[in-house]
Amino acid sequence: MRDVVGDPETLVATARRLLAERRVRESLALNERALALGADPLENGGEVWMAAMLLGQFERAWAVSDAVLARRDVAEFDRPDRPYHRRAVWDGRPLDGRRVLVRCYHGLGDIVQFGRYLPLVAGRARGLSVQAPRAVHGLLRTLPGIDALVALEDPGAVPPHDVAIELMELPHAFRTRLHTIPAAVPYLWADDRRVAARTARLPPSGRLRVGLAWAAGAWDGGHRSLPPEHLRRLADLPDIDWVCLQRGPALAQGTGLPFRDTGPRTDDLIDTAAMILAVDLVLSVDTVVAHLAGALGAPVWTLLPFAADWRWMHGHDDSPWYPTMRLVRQAAPGGWESSIQALLRMLSSKLDKKRRE
Repeated sequence: MRDVVGDPETLVATARRLLAERRVRESLALNERALALGADPLENGGEVWMAAMLLGQFERAWAVSDAVLARRDVAEFDRPDRPYHRRAVWDGRPLDGRRVLVRCYHGLGDIVQFGRYLPLVAGRARGLSVQAPRAVHGLLRTLPGIDALVALEDPGAVPPHDVAIELMELPHAFRTRLHTIPAAVPYLWADDRRVAARTARLPPSGRLRVGLAWAAGAWDGGHRSLPPEHLRRLADLPDIDWVCLQRGPALAQGTGLPFRDTGPRTDDLIDTAAMILAVDLVLSVDTVVAHLAGALGAPVWTLLPFAADWRWMHGHDDSPWYPTMRLVRQAAPGGWESSIQALLRMLSSKLDKKRRE
């Protein structure tokens, strides 16, 4: 990159473009120059935070979070006129020795990923209540230390508490660094009887069982989802029993694919967890199924878009959050072709290994 000069606003705008192109170090360097020239730290705080997290520089990101927290007006916390995922909840008060309410305002995948912090909160708090969507209650009940679990759909049921915090604010509250991520897996479980029941729905063929989830939620415009035309290319591989782990409206795209599981499915993630534990490998886009497989300690290959989220870091094919996960990244924006080719090679190699066993 040629040297960029100019006023702070120009530097910030250029840094934002570079970040979208995942030229992360260059973006962070320009933002630092903009700050040195007098840019408001909160004007480019989001980009600095994102770049720092992508590079594993968690403390740099928490410095941004600290600055935002210090300047937030008390009236801005947990505003009911804002969408859940845009609500800040924690006002910075310590959790130690207090009755803590953890609100789960983000997506199901976020709840699965950061649910690992709940036992840590329980170890410091005088009491722990968790407010979460009903779909994850079965999973969260497998975590130790939760005194009360209430439905997000029933806001009037929130127990008395001294301090509230949103689940995704917990890494900041714990000052997590790359080497202190609570990464021991599994930290969520499905009981053996449920897993046995799901396993019984699969044919005893002895072939490789691969669970597939190809679509994420629609809110992101679909850039994390695998286009339907690629599904048949995967399904045509021989000697694989494909198992459907897809949830939601995108299930209709799987009509006609040779899925081997039978029987009813529910929206309760504890059932999805049981099916994950009934297969040999999970193949998923960036959605709750990938997080759940990682949290269960199951082998999982996760397909990522080019401009992947901060939690997957930059340039890694593994994840510090999930030891059993392998990442398959697009080589260019929208470039699923290279990802599919990589998956086909990886699956063929796994099949060859299984045949030699």
